[in-house]
Amino acid sequence: MGRIRRPGKLAGAVALCAALAACTAGPTGTDGAGSGRGEHRISAARVDDAEPFTLAASGDVIPYPSIMRQAAQDAGGEGHDFTRILAGVRPVIEQADLAICHMETPYGEPGGPFTGYPLFRSPPQLADSLRKTGYDSCSTASNHTLDTGAKGLARTLRAMDEAGLQHAGSARSRPERNRPTLIEAGGATVAHLSYTYGTNGIPLPDGRPWAVNLLEGPQVVADARAARGAGADVVVVSVHWGTEWQEEPDARQLRLAKELTASRSDGRRDIDLILGTHNHVPQAYEKVNGTWVVYGLGDQIAGVMNDPRGSLGSAARFTFAPPHGKNGAWRVEKADLTPFLMVSRPRFRLVALTGEEARDSGGPRYTEARNTLREAVFSRGAADDGLTMAR
Repeated sequence: MGRIRRPGKLAGAVALCAALAACTAGPTGTDGAGSGRGEHRISAARVDDAEPFTLAASGDVIPYPSIMRQAAQDAGGEGHDFTRILAGVRPVIEQADLAICHMETPYGEPGGPFTGYPLFRSPPQLADSLRKTGYDSCSTASNHTLDTGAKGLARTLRAMDEAGLQHAGSARSRPERNRPTLIEAGGATVAHLSYTYGTNGIPLPDGRPWAVNLLEGPQVVADARAARGAGADVVVVSVHWGTEWQEEPDARQLRLAKELTASRSDGRRDIDLILGTHNHVPQAYEKVNGTWVVYGLGDQIAGVMNDPRGSLGSAARFTFAPPHGKNGAWRVEKADLTPFLMVSRPRFRLVALTGEEARDSGGPRYTEARNTLREAVFSRGAADDGLTMAR
């Protein structure tokens, strides 16, 4: 499939460069021209070798007890296996060169106990299931990141490391926080950054203000520029934001989308794609200042919801084309999505609202779900900018 991955976080010169850039970024206004920050040019050799790549991204993974019970049954009494629940999204994820998820909850010890709302503690086997499904990296900054404190945060990242799943948004040390997650795809180096609006009032651990990335525009821009300095050709930002159960983006989402997409360094955008989570319902896709923003991908894994919209989500796909010439930039040449529904009977599983099953056996429920998602996703004119939805 043409996947080219870097195993683990970058070390050595690249990591040092990123750390230095983050520590010395200075003021972070939207105009970086002449500052030297974010100055990253692609060599002629790399341009000649570069190929388009497709990035796929999906919504919140926030397993409630009902989902965990299903995963335990699927594992046959030996831990938890989420791959059968996720099987419906696997074809979309496997076809992408780079796949990103949002891991909203922290992990417990392998043997439990595991808990749901309000303080989540999920089975660590979930990391392995996500990796087997085809995900390369997960954002981890959310309002639930600190549900089990600093120990839970470290336990979560350790499980992801062991599964070979990269992560962004929370950290066990200041150097880890300052080191961008960089992944190779199609000849491009892609940086994955992640931020959350808050942590449900749980304070950051004493002496560890870097443990969770909080969503502040100037800091996001500074980190994006540091990632460019570390070698990133494309910068993807995952943001946990917005108002829960509201399909329309709220005022802060709209303001931050404009602020972040307007930021430039030496005439080049600092951020190439924004992926939103947290709302639990699908929200609009929109091109802002020429950059795609997904305000809300919806939930991917949750549980039985009182509001049926909480069972809806989309898998976004963006195809990036290589730059024209060594001073050019990667750009999105195609944007599309696949709608998904989490069904609970006879068992929990993700169903793509496309293809034969949706047409032949889904009935009115599948049609209504697809129409509900379509209305939200295209509510801000994304069709005019070329977004399509799989049939």
